[in-house]
Parts: sequence; C-alpha cells; structure tokens
Amino acid sequence: MSLKIGIVPVTAFQQNCTILWDDATMQGSIVDPGGDVPDLLDLLNKAGITLTGIYITHGHMDHAGGAAALSEATGVAVTGPDIADKFLLEDMESAAKRFGLVARNCTPTAWVKEGDIITLGGAEFEVRHCPGHTPGHVVFINHAHKFCIVGDVLFRGSIGRTDLGAYGNHEQLIASIRAKLLSLPDDYQFTCGHGPSSTIGEERRSNPFL
Repeated sequence: MSLKIGIVPVTAFQQNCTILWDDATMQGSIVDPGGDVPDLLDLLNKAGITLTGIYITHGHMDHAGGAAALSEATGVAVTGPDIADKFLLEDMESAAKRFGLVARNCTPTAWVKEGDIITLGGAEFEVRHCPGHTPGHVVFINHAHKFCIVGDVLFRGSIGRTDLGAYGNHEQLIASIRAKLLSLPDDYQFTCGHGPSSTIGEERRSNPFL
C-alpha cells in the first residue's frame, strides 16, 4: 500500500483535520473533523476517497465538533478518544455557543486506550494516551512511516494549552510529551492540531517548553 496524507484546516480555529488514504484502494480515514463538514464531504467526493473511519484525538469542539454530522452523512462510526474525555464531547454544543459557533455533541461508537492499534488509511497506528491538555487526549503513531498525529499535545515550537479548564495540567502534559513522544527517534514527523508540522528531533533540540 501507499499511504497518502492530506491536511485540511477547518473552522475559524484553523484546526488541522487530517485525511489518510490508501491510493491503491482509495479507502481512507479522517482524524479530528472539527467542522466544515460539507467541505470535507465535497473533498472526499472529488478525490474519490471512500471514508471507512472517523477518529478523534481529544474532546475539544475544534477537533470533534463535526464528527457526529460526518458520521451521519457517511454511515461511518466515530472512534476515540480515551473515555476520560467523554465529558468534553458531551458539552461541545454549549462550548461552541460561547464562541458564537456551531458544533454537535458526539458519542463515539468506541473509545481507544493506551496500546491499542487502529487502522488509518489502511496503515496501522499505535495509540498512546497523552493527558495534560485534556484528560483523555491520545496520539496516533505509525512506526512504518515514522509519522504521528499528535493533536494539541505538541506543536512546532510550543505545547498544548493547559489553561482551558480545571482539567488542564501542565506538569502532566510535559510528562506525557517526554514519555510518549520524545521517546521516539528524531526522524519521526508529526502533524499537530494547529499550525505547521515538525519532527521529534527538531522539538527535542529547539522547543523552549521542553
């Protein structure tokens, strides 16, 4: 197989929704469909990608606010994050209203946990639990392609916020990054929830928060 990856910034938060597909079968998965669902559906249709999976890294509305609508439109189940973010997924509608935006609450068909193996675009990804930004935040790691989807845990030159609710924990986030991401080799690339991608090595060398 040949794994293809596309990044689509969605909503006013410019959240990096990730589309992964196998260009042989044209079956694919979406990670963190935060919104702009009609645009995502149009993109899938024009690219000829058949959606087979919808996955969520954590329960914030800019990452999961469009998951329920996308699932209804395609008949594809929603999976993840860790169940510790259930309370956030159940409050997305209210959270969106506070920003003058629209999102729908979401109840995943299945949750994920540390050590699970999921399939995104035909490729296997390891699930690692990385709490701190939210209690149930997870990251997805493909070792064959040395590629990670890290949501709002780690950014180029920065880290996830921990001041968005009483559940945020800076020390826990740093511990998660060190144990679950900085344990990877330097040449692993990652895409994050907002902004440009980076590598583990670059963040190890230059990220001022680490």
